[in-house]
Amino acid sequence: MLSFFRKLSLSDKVKEGILPYGVMATPEDLLKAKNQSNLLLKDENELRETIYDLLRTIKDPEKPQTLEELDVVYEDCVYINKPTTKGVSVIRIEFNPTVPHCSLATLIGLCIRVKLERHLIASFKLDIYIKEGAHATEDEINKQINDKERIAAAMENPNLRDLVEKCIQEEE
Repeated sequence: MLSFFRKLSLSDKVKEGILPYGVMATPEDLLKAKNQSNLLLKDENELRETIYDLLRTIKDPEKPQTLEELDVVYEDCVYINKPTTKGVSVIRIEFNPTVPHCSLATLIGLCIRVKLERHLIASFKLDIYIKEGAHATEDEINKQINDKERIAAAMENPNLRDLVEKCIQEEE
């Protein structure tokens, strides 16, 4: 399970199970920290709201608006499923591309995954899907955005990585 975690760092800025952007630590630190009472997420609704707040600020790769402004993500798109037998929370995100043939749906899914993996420290499994019937090639895209090897390969591409960083960058 540790392969899901990038090196993130813990500091005095960590609160409520969320790491600020750019902070670094080892996976062992994260597992230890997740058991501390000040890092535990309070309840399912708070976790859902926190995740939505992270998603809503992601910018569209083609347009100047955010995913929330374009109705690509919406409050009901975040689902918290029962934890696995090992206690890992399962977070499911559904998003709705602006058009059924959106060529950047895979990139939007990648942006969602990268932003959430960087900001949530609790043990979780992240499933990202296009809303059923919302895209012409939804099965292929769903497979791509939930494949660890494809995600890792995509983030090794410097041009793609720069584009993802631009989309997930927080406004100041």
